[in-house]
Amino acid sequence: MIRRSVARLAVACAAVVALLVAGQTAAYAAPTNDDFSAATTVGSTPFTTTIDTTGATTDPTDPTGCANRGSVWFSFTPAVDGRVEAHTYGSDYYSVLSAWTGEQGSLTQVACNDDNGSQRSRIRFAVTAGTTYHLLVGTGGFGDTTGGSLRFSLDQAVAPANDDFADAITVGALPYANTQNYAGATREGGESSFYVSSAYTAWYAYTPTTTGSITARTNPGYAGIAAYTGSSLTALSLVGYTPLYDYDPLTFVAQAGRTYLFQVGSDGSAAHTFQLDVAADPTVDFYHYPSEPSSYDQVSLGSSAYDPAGAGFASFAWDFGDGTTSTEPYPVHRFPGDGDWTVRHSVRTLDGRTASVSHVVSVRTHDVAVVKLNVPSTARVGQTIGVVVQVRNTRYDENVRVDLERSTPTGFVPAGSSTRPVPATDSGKTTRFVIDYTVTAADLAVGKVSFRAVAELLDARDAVPYDNELRSAPVKVA
Repeated sequence: MIRRSVARLAVACAAVVALLVAGQTAAYAAPTNDDFSAATTVGSTPFTTTIDTTGATTDPTDPTGCANRGSVWFSFTPAVDGRVEAHTYGSDYYSVLSAWTGEQGSLTQVACNDDNGSQRSRIRFAVTAGTTYHLLVGTGGFGDTTGGSLRFSLDQAVAPANDDFADAITVGALPYANTQNYAGATREGGESSFYVSSAYTAWYAYTPTTTGSITARTNPGYAGIAAYTGSSLTALSLVGYTPLYDYDPLTFVAQAGRTYLFQVGSDGSAAHTFQLDVAADPTVDFYHYPSEPSSYDQVSLGSSAYDPAGAGFASFAWDFGDGTTSTEPYPVHRFPGDGDWTVRHSVRTLDGRTASVSHVVSVRTHDVAVVKLNVPSTARVGQTIGVVVQVRNTRYDENVRVDLERSTPTGFVPAGSSTRPVPATDSGKTTRFVIDYTVTAADLAVGKVSFRAVAELLDARDAVPYDNELRSAPVKVA
């Protein structure tokens, strides 16, 4: 009886196990492209598909250079050269994406990415027409081996017509502009990446009929440009370059009859317009400080030169109009006397283009001096006294204001002012300013009061301001 019960129990358990296994197998069926040999073929681009990879397995022949747990496979054979972008954006699990060439069990890795700013992956790589690329999507992370909903996308950007050195587009008359999409551009074997560090390059060729400076640039302006001479990719001589992301044009002197090869490198994210033109002339101006100098001033001059072609400046030249010169970009100069001095400033760029400008610098030495301050020796409270200030001027007719200050225990305070014209004279004569002041009880408390006169030019800058003030002798207050 006991043996029969045990037998029945064993049969029941086996049935349960069979049901569980069958249910698990049905719930986690392997996707159709689980194996390398059953890879989903990408026929045309753009391509997108969504599959359940929960039941995906790992084959012993799957490559180990990038994640291969729970792997599924896709294959793509491009019809033309270009670049491919594949990604798993939109998937709901940690996916790892890689690309390979070769045969099962003997694959060579082309690209691998396990975290493009999230748990989704993206790879970009150059492709050659007729070569089959095998793309593997595996499960990343730790312990997450169940996969999930995979959204796999692949698109190909076709290489531009001038992708290779041998296919360089010939530039005709200047100005010239040509737009190419660099998303599919590649760097061919043997192509230098030293001066233009980009995997997305295209080529142009230009043979000028006359010798002169030319400027190459791109729009957007961050693409790298290198210019060479030579007849083959492996025998090029550098003429000049501007690196990727420098935003600088490339300018140099091109010799008539010589062919120049331009390598243009992008980051692959946008189209760029290559532009070639005769280099624009530089512009120049200058400034000086003080703006109204005197013959006593050390005048600071500065160059405001600009080169729209971006070559930069090799030299600066100044002719101050008084027989002296300078080659500094920011010279300091003292003019020998008053007058209108014609200053000429010239610049030369590194490739030999020039510009110049002339301005008149007017030098005027304005100077007045307070030479005498007359006050009475005594005064009483309530008395109004006339303070006489004598101002000398030997230069130019001026408008002058004289401010009068009186002394207090804590310093000088305003006491009055007077404004009038002061003509220039060389005879030693002065101009008198008379400012009235009424003596106060505060002056009596101190017992005396002194005065300070300060002269100020209203329409010009005084070149020698230290002699513009004078103090009086004390006035005794009774």
